Parts: sequence; C-alpha cells; structure tokens
Amino acid sequence: MDLDIRHLRMICAIAETGSVTGAAARLGLSQPAMTNQLHRVEELVGGALFVRSHSGVQATPLGRQIVARARIVLAEVDALFGDLRGPTGPAGVVRLGCVHLACVASVVDRVGDTLPGHEVSLRIEPSATLLAEALSHGQLDAALLGVIEGFDITLTAPVVSRTLVPRYPIFIALSAAHRLSGQEEIHLADLKDESWISPPGADDGSLAALRASCRAAGFEPNLRYDAPSGAGRPLVAAGHGVRLVDPSWPAPPGTVVRPLAGQPQVARLVVAWRRDRLSNEQAAALYRGLATAYTDHVGDNPVFKRWWDAHPEVHPLI
Repeated sequence: MDLDIRHLRMICAIAETGSVTGAAARLGLSQPAMTNQLHRVEELVGGALFVRSHSGVQATPLGRQIVARARIVLAEVDALFGDLRGPTGPAGVVRLGCVHLACVASVVDRVGDTLPGHEVSLRIEPSATLLAEALSHGQLDAALLGVIEGFDITLTAPVVSRTLVPRYPIFIALSAAHRLSGQEEIHLADLKDESWISPPGADDGSLAALRASCRAAGFEPNLRYDAPSGAGRPLVAAGHGVRLVDPSWPAPPGTVVRPLAGQPQVARLVVAWRRDRLSNEQAAALYRGLATAYTDHVGDNPVFKRWWDAHPEVHPLI
C-alpha cells in the first residue's frame, strides 16, 4: 500500500480532533474503517502515530513529524487546485461559512452590499473546526470563525485570516424563573448543581473550555443534554438546564442571558479566506461586510450592548 492524499487527510483529522471517532465523523467514515486505515499507515511508516491519553489520542514524536509534513503536502495540493480554478470572478459566487451568531441574519445582505455583482451563499455551522476544514478543502471561499481563548483553529495555506473581534465574553442562559435570573452577573460556582447543555462545536474547544472553567470554579459540570445550536433553548426556558451562549443573541422567551463574573469564557472572531479565491480588495470588502453585519446585531442583547460600548478597543477596524 502507498500513502495517498486521503491517508494524509485522515492523519491530520485525527491530530486535529484528538479522536479517531471524531476524525471518522469529520471524514464520513466508520470508526472501524478509520482504525483499520490508521493501522495500515502505521505499518507502512514503521511505528505508532498516535497513543491514547486521558483526553483522547495524542501524536507520538513520529506522528508529529508526519502530521507536520502532511499539512505541508495538503496545503500545496489545495493551493494547486485552487490556482487552477482561479479567483472568484466579478459575477461569481462567494461561498461563505459562518458560526452560529445572531448576525447571520444580516451577513448575506451586508456582504452582498460590499461585493456588488456577487451572489453570496451561506453555510451556518456551530463548529469553527469544520468550517476551517471546508476552507482548506476548497468547499468554502471564506468564513467567519469563533475561536475560544486558549484554543486554536488550524488554517493552512492558501487560507489566511484577519481578526474581526479580538475578545468578547461568553454569556450564560438561564430560565427566567431561575433563582439567579435577577442578578446582573452570574458566578460560575453558583451553577455547580445545575444540569448543563453541552456547547455546540465541541471539537473546536468549547466543551474542553467549559470543563476547565467549571473545574477552576470547584466543580465538574453535569453535562446532561446534547442539543446542537439553538435546539437547547426550550430546555433552558423550561428550567431543565443552563448553557453557554454567544452574547449577541437576544434572550428567547422564558429565558434570561447574563454575563459570567470574571469572564471565565472568552472568545474571538476571525475572518478567514482563501487567497486563491478572493483578491486583496475582495477580502477587504468581505471584512467590512462581516464587521457591519456583526455590529448591526450588537444591540439585540442590551446586556451585551453595555459591555460592547464600554470596550471600544475590541470594535472592528472599519
């Protein structure tokens, strides 16, 4: 057996997700098939690429070398086919991805305004990691990514990025009938007995960040529910659980959204795009459109609007 591109993508996916199961889900394979392919690759290269740890799998020294070289190869392959396709034309389609933010309602219009003559398609995805993967594979031209502080999203050439919002706090959503709903901010330690809804996009660090913050506050979160994106809102309203939320979202009926004391959860927004699809001028226009779309919705949550107005240093540069 010879190594080919799909094997390199498999190795990188395992390294990035920290899990054979997670990598299999990302690539649309079964876990047994992924495991069998990994064993065959390890036989070919003459050593183990990954070892199990308490948090999943970690690359061995040999694995780290091969992952680093695989990323270089994949970047060149993706750039090759991107160059053959060429940049988006003046009447082309801009394939845009976005994490699940309140501003998605304005993204298509605002980006369309700054890129006249272009049709904007939009993929909304809770996982920034999956959006970055789609960018690297040429399935998207650009994306707005949310990145949890302390975690990084792998972006490989020809993908480049620019920070939109360097820092913003993650809020907590509670039932309006919750005993803490009247407080202006919530101490994480006061939620130690709550049932939690797992945050979306766990593969990009949101779940690990939640666990780390709760442990720092002296408890292990009871992750009782797994509900993607907004599916957990009725559970919160009914008082069955609490969940972390993007601060720009308005509180749905029956719920309140509050800051966490001390800002234990912080994220940033990053605009990423493929240089082989967008020119510098188009990328600048895209940035302006996304910045305007985001600021359009800051006021949707008055609590976040107060924080935003008090921190002009994080506002987009437009």
